[in-house]
This record gives sequence, C-alpha cells and structure tokens, in this order.
Amino acid sequence: MKILVPVDGSTASINAVKKSIEVAKKFNGTIKLLSVVHIDSLQNYLRYKKQWSQVDGSAISELDPEQKKIEDKMKENSCKILNAIVEKLDFSNIHTEEEVLIGEPYEVILEAAKNENFDLIVMGNRGFSKIKRFFVGSVTQRVISDSPCPVLVIHSKSDI
Repeated sequence: MKILVPVDGSTASINAVKKSIEVAKKFNGTIKLLSVVHIDSLQNYLRYKKQWSQVDGSAISELDPEQKKIEDKMKENSCKILNAIVEKLDFSNIHTEEEVLIGEPYEVILEAAKNENFDLIVMGNRGFSKIKRFFVGSVTQRVISDSPCPVLVIHSKSDI
C-alpha cells in the first residue's frame, strides 16, 4: 500500500503522519511525506519584501531578492520540517520518502497522487468552520473532491 501524506508542520499534519505510520505498519505500506511550498507565499514575500526590510531589515536580509533563492530557502525550511518529523517519529520497517515541491498545494497533492499511483492519502484537516471554508477554501476539501484514491482526514485535535 502506497500512502501519500501532505505535511505543512501543523498539528493536524503531524497527526496525519502518525496515523499513516499505523496504517503502513498494519498493511505493510510505504509512506511518502510531501511538503508543498505555496506559490502565493513566494509572491507575497516578493510583494512586501521592501516594506518588511524597512521595518526590520535583519529578519529579511538573509534572503536574496531573486525569486529562485527565496524558493530555495523556503524549500530548505520545508525539508527541515520533514527531517524533524522523520527523526522524532518511529518509521522503523517502513520505506519512507520525503519530497518538497512548489505550487498550489491541492494541485501538487492531486498530481502526485495520480502520477505515482498512491492507494491512500492521509492528511490533516485544520478544522475550518463551514463558513470560513466557504470563503477561504480548504486544501483538504479540494483534495477530497478530486482525489484519484481514498482520502483519510485526520482532525487537528485528534489524540493520536
């Protein structure tokens, strides 16, 4: 069983990783942890970089103004999150992969699920209210709607 687990560092995504480990151990599965650097984050950074540097140049000065270097820094931060998860949780006897991609999160998740023939997606739900989800949208909701495979949604407050 191939399991895809989108990770963003939130409590809900960490709980999803924990549940995916349980499922993988029970069904002799493999796990791919996927972190997606949201393209809007890059665009917002570039848009507001000049204003932020006027407020606190030290916070932003590490990042190069060129988008490629910013992307690399954001990918590096996502890799650190994935590595910390792998180090802290027990993945013994489970083949695990990690990958960081850039794009619209729900599109990247769906594309990976389809192209790599995953059997299951395990992901967190941040617990948006119905009203907020209506206006903001939800990555989880969009993945559920268009997924080529079953999706197991783990609540952020789940005691896993």
